[in-house]
Amino acid sequence: MQQMQPTELAARLADTAAEQPLLVDVRETWEVELCQIPGSISIPMNTIPARVGELDPDREIVCICHHGGRSAQVAFWLERNGFTRVINLAGGVHEWAGQVDPTMRRY
Repeated sequence: MQQMQPTELAARLADTAAEQPLLVDVRETWEVELCQIPGSISIPMNTIPARVGELDPDREIVCICHHGGRSAQVAFWLERNGFTRVINLAGGVHEWAGQVDPTMRRY
């Protein structure tokens, strides 16, 4: 499974000429309500198997959670289920707030 640092993701998102990955936030709804990376979609971890049909297996997907653990599990599951372009955001939104957006609420 590939890992991406928050600063790498920020650079990718800023490059409007590049293909944009789908940002899948796997945290619980209450967590997403506290803070989220702009442009991400919320699919809580426990709903991924039921909602996997909403995801394009050919599109690059960046999985996001609070610190990177749950998103790594989801990324691994997606890979085992035929997704080949899956990346885990190392450090999750916690590191995004520390490295990219210091105004983001932390919890």
